[in-house]
Amino acid sequence: MEIKTAAAESSHLGLSSWLGKVHQGDCIDLMNLMPEASVDLIVTSPPYNIRNSTGNGLKNGSGGKWPQAELIRGYANHDDALPHDVYVAWQRSCLQAMMRVLSEDGAIFYNHKWRVQGGLLQDRADIVAGFPVRQIIIWQRNGGINFNPGYFLPTYEVIYLIAKPKFRLAPKANAQGDVWRIPQETKNPHPAPFPLALARRCVDSTEAKVVLDPFIGSGTTAIAAEIAGRQWIGMDISETYCDLARKRIGTTQMHP
Repeated sequence: MEIKTAAAESSHLGLSSWLGKVHQGDCIDLMNLMPEASVDLIVTSPPYNIRNSTGNGLKNGSGGKWPQAELIRGYANHDDALPHDVYVAWQRSCLQAMMRVLSEDGAIFYNHKWRVQGGLLQDRADIVAGFPVRQIIIWQRNGGINFNPGYFLPTYEVIYLIAKPKFRLAPKANAQGDVWRIPQETKNPHPAPFPLALARRCVDSTEAKVVLDPFIGSGTTAIAAEIAGRQWIGMDISETYCDLARKRIGTTQMHP
């Protein structure tokens, strides 16, 4: 007897069964079940592999740079410490799956973090090489801590705008600059929360009807889509984060 997952059944019912839901599972497997060219916008921030670091991730020899930092323990279902080549291959596979489900006038806002490894800048070019990167947006965050005397305090992350040929911004959105000053998220139990203001900027800058986040985490992209009146699809491998996202999204739906 063949046993089908809910996601597998959804793939045979078309896009409607995917909409407005947080789907638990491996995002590549789930996206490969979705109809091709079925979403207009992808807004996401994957795990950064921060615990695989020449600087020993979030710790130093004195016992920890940020003793209270949630990411010291990694994510639920993911320790964030893959060998670099394995991590790069995984993220490229994720982007390939995203490109398959993206419409011909769609785009991906792919948030990542540059860092210094072995004294050299790791700019994630090995991940995005070959993908149609149209622009790099700088997300300037608030402050931080830097224990390394070899370089200045990093205060920004990057968003790769990876766009299909027919992608265009919403009217007047092109007047915005490419440096976005948005504070980090606070009061969120997820170890690496995505700021709602950042997700809203991405969504509101387009006329996308269907928004996907394959690393939905605490549900912020879906909340941004709800506020903007767009359809959305969320995915996460962690049941814990799926439950967290559903609760936060539910609160938004009751109190928009």
